[in-house]
Amino acid sequence: MLNKTFEPAETEKRLYALWESQRAFSAQPESGKKPFTIMIPPPNVTGTLHMGHALTMTLQDTLVRWKRMLGFDTLWQPGTDHAGIATQMVVERALTKENVTRQELGRDAFTKRVWQWKEESGGEITRQLRRLGASLDWPRERFTMDEGLSKAVREVFVTLYQEGLIYRDRRLVNWDPVFRSAISDLEVESKDVSGSLWYIRYPIDGMDDASITVATTRPETMLGDVAVAVNPDDERYSRLIGKSVRLPLTGRLIPIVADSYSDPEKGTGAVKITPAHDFNDFEVGRRHNLPMLSVLDEEARITLDDVQGELVAVEGVAYPEFVKSLGGLSREDARKAVVSELEALGYLEKIEPHRHQVPHAERGGAVIEPRLTTQWYCDAGKLAGPAVEAVTSGKITFVPKQWENTFFAWMRDIQPWCISRQLWWGHRIPAWYGPDGHVFVAHDEEDAQQQAEKHYGKLEQLTQDEDVLDTWFSSGLWPFSTLGWPDKTPELDRYYPTDVLVTGFDIIFFWVARMVMMGQHFMKDVPFRHVFIHGLVRDERGQKMSKSKGNGIDPLELIDAYGADAMRFTICALTGIGRDVKLGRKKVEDYRAFVTKIWNAARFCEMNGVKAQQDFDPTTVKSALGRWIIGEASVAIQEATNALEVYRFDDYALTCYRFVWNRFCDWFLEFAKPVFASSNTEESAEIRGVAAYILGVILRLLQPVMPFVTDDLWHAFGYGPEGSLINETWPTPVNLADASSARSECDQIIRLISEIRAVRSEMNVPPSQMAPVFLKDATPETVARAENWKEAIGRMARVSHIAALEGDVPRGSAQVVVDEATVIIPLEGLIDIQAEQDRLKKDLAKAEDEVSKTEKKLSNENFVARAKPEIVQEMHERLTAQQGECQRLKAALARIG
Repeated sequence: MLNKTFEPAETEKRLYALWESQRAFSAQPESGKKPFTIMIPPPNVTGTLHMGHALTMTLQDTLVRWKRMLGFDTLWQPGTDHAGIATQMVVERALTKENVTRQELGRDAFTKRVWQWKEESGGEITRQLRRLGASLDWPRERFTMDEGLSKAVREVFVTLYQEGLIYRDRRLVNWDPVFRSAISDLEVESKDVSGSLWYIRYPIDGMDDASITVATTRPETMLGDVAVAVNPDDERYSRLIGKSVRLPLTGRLIPIVADSYSDPEKGTGAVKITPAHDFNDFEVGRRHNLPMLSVLDEEARITLDDVQGELVAVEGVAYPEFVKSLGGLSREDARKAVVSELEALGYLEKIEPHRHQVPHAERGGAVIEPRLTTQWYCDAGKLAGPAVEAVTSGKITFVPKQWENTFFAWMRDIQPWCISRQLWWGHRIPAWYGPDGHVFVAHDEEDAQQQAEKHYGKLEQLTQDEDVLDTWFSSGLWPFSTLGWPDKTPELDRYYPTDVLVTGFDIIFFWVARMVMMGQHFMKDVPFRHVFIHGLVRDERGQKMSKSKGNGIDPLELIDAYGADAMRFTICALTGIGRDVKLGRKKVEDYRAFVTKIWNAARFCEMNGVKAQQDFDPTTVKSALGRWIIGEASVAIQEATNALEVYRFDDYALTCYRFVWNRFCDWFLEFAKPVFASSNTEESAEIRGVAAYILGVILRLLQPVMPFVTDDLWHAFGYGPEGSLINETWPTPVNLADASSARSECDQIIRLISEIRAVRSEMNVPPSQMAPVFLKDATPETVARAENWKEAIGRMARVSHIAALEGDVPRGSAQVVVDEATVIIPLEGLIDIQAEQDRLKKDLAKAEDEVSKTEKKLSNENFVARAKPEIVQEMHERLTAQQGECQRLKAALARIG
């Protein structure tokens, strides 16, 4: 006997352990089945489950479980990313508590500590994915730094180097001065901050008392200025192009150049050019062949190495002494000193408050510094061509399709990819240097030594590059490195290319593009056929979840409170094509009620003798009720299948919801109640068989998204052994003879009952009061159906009797049209008709007043322009609801008017 309530915590733990022990999630490469493959976006080994993970993994698991039921050999490849900077940060924090730095520990000992941490604490995210119900093929779990993947990384690096696609260059990078490493754009978060705009006069050489004023947010970097740029079309400065200015504080002469980068509408229209400390300035510097002078070191402190010889004493001002005093100062302290000195010397024209975007490290929060360094680069431009062609030709399709434009925009303007990081944790770059700095790129040190001996003609001491590779380099190989490449493995041949990638739009460039580039180059084929891009998880008001706002939700807390099934179903129900997921606890709580509804419906069936019938044939069902619900189930099966085929997770979930709640529970089971209790054993046996069949369809339909409650019920009703639903077949529609007549009959009765209920509710007829119902202008078929279903109509609509109208319509009757018939419900004696009319008029006036207020607010252009988009959207939704209420009240008045 089923428990009174479903207990998610106990069921989830028990079933997941059973599935794992049975290897229910494992791929079956020898099965001969058609393969279906999804690669998990490998979460950071330092990570814990957040709502973004829950969204991505729920959608992937729904697809995998569905395909498994369709008979595919499914491989959902699990694994984690070594997450260079994040993992190093975690271990360094632990060392800080021991009053030890990684430098004191040394590279080898530090790396050993990181591996130790990984073995002890790095599996948290995989344990949490199990809580979610993710059916990953765990015995195949990979790690981006395990030996197999490391071998693939070395092979790719060496090959690309030999092809001239990996090289060393001196360029600007995002530099984290705390970690003292280059970082990727994805690890940079721009924050809007309050600052100042300093207007500084630069004296024009050879023109007495003449100067050009530049506006800057970075006065401390002016030590590295190499030019002042003006727009070639700016008439204010055209006569100055080609002249030079004397750089304040250093005395150095720098040119005035014409460049379209300078915007006449911003600041003074003249900008200082510091190529070693600004990405835009770097490009200007390259266009004009300007020197690159660095004035900030790896810790963002002033360094004079590049400008020491450029200091000039002019007109008795001791520039060198002041500038030398800046050496070693932080950029913040140097800024204060420079501004103070500029003001003292009369170069500071004015200061204005200024809000602007400042890049910060996503991890650690340090202000990022553009820094000129020598790094390893990959020629992404060459690799991008085949990747663009793959999408253009349709080998890869994006869902929604508009994300292809984002992909193209990034790929067609792609810059050299900085692949080196100044960290200790990661794939160490397979490059060794000879005593003269000559580089030898090799698979291992022995190979490098052989190259060196050939180059020098003798053995020489080699030193390996200290840097490691960007984590996106190894994760870009994920679709084929996890399958054994560069070795020719059966798995690689069978499961590559994969079928679909499910991920967020924020890593289209950083991960998706890199996988396409690497797959095309090394596998000569795309890594996946479809890319489903989902939106962000936001709170119920549409705001981005963040710690600072306090609106974040922990998915594990939701699972603890409502169960994994409820959370998974909520995610599916809210995931539409091209829109963000607005999720709050209330929505998960609401969908937990759906889990409860399924459980209660199953208990009702159990109490009425419904059991699984292995030999039940739905095509032999005779009753209209039975044929109707089988037909409705077939429609739901087809709609659910169609939705999943095109990644409409919301349509899939809502199709299941409507069928289970509205059709099966609200109507079929209600209609079946007297049949279950009937003495007609043949009819009751058939309806029990139908109920068992439909319940089995429901459990199979919902298994991909609600694996726990469905499997528990599957076993309880005897459909199969415990844990077996995961391997059952996806339901298929049934073709019934004369199904349309059963649909026509039952749907008409449902409309009739629904309209009578609506009238009773609108008119405040007490539930205890039974009312007669008359049918005016009804066909004989409609009257006959009403007679056949009078028990259900009476019980479900509180109707004392129903018959064709004879004579005139009784006074004080409410009328409503159902199909061709006018349904007459005499109300005199049941309610105070005048009082109800007065109430409805009062409610209508109030509703119309609310509509007027909302329309007035939305017509206020100032409000619409200044309010947050989610507030405006909420107002439009409110107006729609208010207008609907007005229509309902007008219709109710008309019925008794």
